[in-house]
Amino acid sequence: MISTSWPFRQKKKLKKTGHSFGTSVEKTYTPVERLSLGMYVVELDRPWLESPFLFQGFEIRSQAQLQAVRNLCGHVYIDTTKTRKIIHHKGVTGNFENNNLSKAINVENSLPPKKLGTFEKEIVKAEKIYADTNYLIADFMKQAAQGRHIDGWLAKKAVADCVNSVLQSPDALLWLIRLKEKDQHTVQHSLNVCVLAIVFGRHLNLPEAAMINLGLCGMLHDIGKMQIPNRIVNKQAELDSDELRIMQSHPKLGYELLKSSENIESCVLETALTHHERLDGTGYPRQLKHASISDFTKIISIVSTYDSFINGRANLNNKTHLEAIHLMTKLVGTKLERKLLIKFIESLGVYPPGCVVLMTNGAKAMVVEVNERMKLRPKVIMLRDEDGKLIPEQVIDLANMAIDRNGNVYTIKNVIRLEDCNITPKHYYNPNFMEKRIAIKDLAG
Repeated sequence: MISTSWPFRQKKKLKKTGHSFGTSVEKTYTPVERLSLGMYVVELDRPWLESPFLFQGFEIRSQAQLQAVRNLCGHVYIDTTKTRKIIHHKGVTGNFENNNLSKAINVENSLPPKKLGTFEKEIVKAEKIYADTNYLIADFMKQAAQGRHIDGWLAKKAVADCVNSVLQSPDALLWLIRLKEKDQHTVQHSLNVCVLAIVFGRHLNLPEAAMINLGLCGMLHDIGKMQIPNRIVNKQAELDSDELRIMQSHPKLGYELLKSSENIESCVLETALTHHERLDGTGYPRQLKHASISDFTKIISIVSTYDSFINGRANLNNKTHLEAIHLMTKLVGTKLERKLLIKFIESLGVYPPGCVVLMTNGAKAMVVEVNERMKLRPKVIMLRDEDGKLIPEQVIDLANMAIDRNGNVYTIKNVIRLEDCNITPKHYYNPNFMEKRIAIKDLAG
């Protein structure tokens, strides 16, 4: 290591590393006062593990990050071949040259694109995508448990299929993740977080490549849990101190596994390592604070928390959509970022697909498709009538002001739990029902 008093700029060639996209890295000695946004730091004047920076190689993308380097170091080494000029836009600063767009999110002015298709046309394709992706994640989990590498290309292809489905109709996959059987919790949670992250990314109007990367972050964020003993992962009682220490090692284990795998984007590595960090610095493994946590990690934290509330383990008291949102607002500032949480709530709407609603006349129904113009009047499948009797599969579009047998317009009163209807989700989550569902014409009343 060259001392901080060394007055000359040093250059030397290094062999290609996992963070380099060229054939070599050109290290240039640079005093910290000469650093600027866009410079790519490849070495510090101290060991990386003694710093708050996650990766041995990073671009300085914000004033907060720049100041953090200056506060810690006297000098660093930069790679001049990867240094670039930062272009500022209103509300967003970022690098759009690569697929890793975890820092380039404009929360303030984003508007979601129009749906390219409909629930009816997408649901059968979405069911196959869901089943195939679920199978792939289960296989990844088995490989991870054995310490084997993950095939990043296969993961990206599966997520790309999910992105395409969400762009056609986000309602289809959202409906499926609510009707899943509650076994293989880690597998289902990873798939749910993947889908929810993609839906969120669509609402933020992210480029398709960024949506794929965000979905990959959701799919693989918990992969390290597969190297934790099942007795700890599945324990229902509170973990003791030794068990907690082992459980809290899963982000580092996941990061190491993914780092040794091929075709894994750096944002996926980062999210696997940091998804339990908290904005107030009380998370783990490195107690990072708000400015040091990427937007992708903040998004995964939000969608993972939401799924844990509404799709917990089978023997837990799962929350309704509105209950989950209420609980999440209490985590703003400590665990969840406020502006992103608001956008996430917008992305799902008041009554997201798959949630069960109580009508003002006492009837119960399941939301199928959100009406983006009339968010309080979605398309629903009727489950039970006002007397509590089961109704044959009947689909009504509340936007058409459908009326009940007494001539009253169906209006949603509240969101309730599926379990309160004594309905088996498996009845609705099967290809036969879906084919029948598509054949049914919407009823106006």
